[in-house]
Amino acid sequence: MSFALVFSGQGMQHPGMLPWLATDALVQRTCAQLGVLDWRHQLQDLGWAAQNTAAQCLLTGLGLAAWQQLAPELPPPAAVAGYSVGELAAFSAAGVFSAETALDLARDRAAAMDRCALQTPGGLLAVSGLSSAAIDKLCKGTGIAIAIRNGQDSVVLGGPHALLARAEEAAIQQGAYCTLLRVSIPSHTPWMRAAADSFAHTLTKLPLQRPRIVLFSNAEDRVLDAAQAQRALARQIAQTVRWDECMDNLYARGVRCVLEVGPGQALARIWNQRYPDVPARACDDFRTALAVIQWIQSHINA
Repeated sequence: MSFALVFSGQGMQHPGMLPWLATDALVQRTCAQLGVLDWRHQLQDLGWAAQNTAAQCLLTGLGLAAWQQLAPELPPPAAVAGYSVGELAAFSAAGVFSAETALDLARDRAAAMDRCALQTPGGLLAVSGLSSAAIDKLCKGTGIAIAIRNGQDSVVLGGPHALLARAEEAAIQQGAYCTLLRVSIPSHTPWMRAAADSFAHTLTKLPLQRPRIVLFSNAEDRVLDAAQAQRALARQIAQTVRWDECMDNLYARGVRCVLEVGPGQALARIWNQRYPDVPARACDDFRTALAVIQWIQSHINA
């Protein structure tokens, strides 16, 4: 018996995240790439924290640093997945490329998406409380796209600002609960096609490896080889993130618990609502690395 590892996406980053994270070489490299001395202090600047490049690089570097500090005391996870940009950390943790390469890719991915967003500024809107049929009808009626599927009645919509505002108004009128996310790009929608193509070209230059751990992607289900890894990482930029299916795939591995690595507890909360028989916790729940390790050990050794 073992556990599943999931890496968070952006939007929940905050100065107090990962309170137990030590400043190691990868944390220092992340700060150097972003041109900051103290990432916690820098996150107090909400404008900086919301920047696409800052968020993607920070979450990739810090997420992998956190896992590398936990991994020596734990068995390999039974399976790994990442949410949105969290896929870069997940693919690295599974052995597709190094942590340093993941950090460079986060920079390149963010730059490609920023260039694309200059042509079509937009954002993301979390919507819950509508049926799948109602959500599909909403998209057809407003021209918006489903960026992420978290569950049958929980999605994230993406698109240009005008369409997003129209969709929010229509969803609220139908009794939905809506939250505008702290991102400035319509990620995982057709408006990001040029960014996906650009990132695909970047990935062709790298010697990717076959995953050493069972790896599930947002766009390709299980990733079996380097060619599929390359395709999956590029496709998800302009395609719906099927997180509900990722969770189903992880659950099917028979894991005893799930650890979310990154800021906040969003993925752990979504998991616990879907699979109450398999507990999930987030790294942000714990004050020390030892406490994280002991929690996982208490479940996989039970």
